[in-house]
Amino acid sequence: MPPTRRDFLIDTSKLVTVVGMSGMPLFSGAANKKSAASDKITIALIGCRSMGFGDLENALKQSGVECAALCDVDSNILAQRQADTAKLQGKPPLIYKDYRKLLENKDIDAVIIGTPDHWHCLPFIAACEAGKDIYVEKPLANSIAECGLMVEATRKYKRVVQVGQQQRSSDHFQKAMDLMNAGKIGQLRKVNVWANFNYAIGSPKVPDEAIPAGVDYDMWLGPARLRPFNKTRFHGNWRMFWDYGGGLVTDWGVHLLDMALWAKKITELPLAVTAVGGNFAFPDHAHETFDTLSVSYQMKDYTINWENTAGTENGPYGIGYGLAFIGNDATLVINREQMELFPEIVEGKTKVAAMPEQTGNDSHEEHMKNFIGCIKTRKDPACPIENGRLVAMYAHMGNIALRTQSRLEWNEGDKNFGQNKAANALITPSYRAPWRLPEKI
Repeated sequence: MPPTRRDFLIDTSKLVTVVGMSGMPLFSGAANKKSAASDKITIALIGCRSMGFGDLENALKQSGVECAALCDVDSNILAQRQADTAKLQGKPPLIYKDYRKLLENKDIDAVIIGTPDHWHCLPFIAACEAGKDIYVEKPLANSIAECGLMVEATRKYKRVVQVGQQQRSSDHFQKAMDLMNAGKIGQLRKVNVWANFNYAIGSPKVPDEAIPAGVDYDMWLGPARLRPFNKTRFHGNWRMFWDYGGGLVTDWGVHLLDMALWAKKITELPLAVTAVGGNFAFPDHAHETFDTLSVSYQMKDYTINWENTAGTENGPYGIGYGLAFIGNDATLVINREQMELFPEIVEGKTKVAAMPEQTGNDSHEEHMKNFIGCIKTRKDPACPIENGRLVAMYAHMGNIALRTQSRLEWNEGDKNFGQNKAANALITPSYRAPWRLPEKI
């Protein structure tokens, strides 16, 4: 992609000289192999404000991991995170405002991508080309086409990629899968999935305003269309606008739908997707994504249903988010905090033995530990890139079905929705110049 006038920030404790970009590939893509368990792994973070920094904190808890660099378009966040990282590891990392400059640093083995969703794809592909392994936050990307390109880049450049669907590393959810695989609920015929959260209605509407000091807003927009700065579309709120995210179904939905697919080890896309809903409430709040959404996924031998009602935090079984695995003999209800079995009762007797309610555990650190281990072994991690693409596509298809008011059937060979022109138009985003989405890798 063409160079810009933007320069990376200079580490406040040490002057760093960086060679200008040539426009030619900077790396051959050769793997920086890690084999010995004692090898130091040098990591960098792109997108430092929220979940990305949480991922970095978990990485720094692992033996032999050091953070060499941070990158963000907000100088205020960058300075704070540099100080935070220095406290964690005893020395400050270098800081950049342009991820392309960071990727020129040959000392970096791996990067964490914690940017808004619309900024996942380009840094990811560039990191693959630069020979870096990658931990990328979910959803994998903000569009179906971007997801496919990221899979191609991963395999072409032989990178280790962990997608941040950390429930794949959770003992709690693995226990649920083991119970169902052992026949504890009988034949699984339906999975109901829901997530209701207040934050999904966005913030109260306010007028556009001046760009905050220290923010490179043009870089923050990146490939997204040019719009005036408005804080309701910025930090903490961007997920509720189509240019940057997909609302609850691409946020919480990716985590939970992943578990609905894991139960039957699904690796293919649904036979059909339908959706109903809309924006029915909170007109005084700024959001484009759906506050009310119901999606049905037709599978070969069961169904998956997604529900969200933004602005509420109640839900089935008294929990605001979770899954209900409905079998012939029992229903297993689970979220990150708890798991409970509800046996079917026939003539006063339960069809399966009752089970004490189980408590859950946080799996963010385990997921990062798995990634660091796989950098050394060169094995696929708990949530490989293909699974990240699969689940992101389920989420995006739910939104596309409602946005186009149509029943979707995916053609994997042609990578489209057949003759559905309206749905096909939402597969690939339109990038704003000078940014360009590759047609292929």
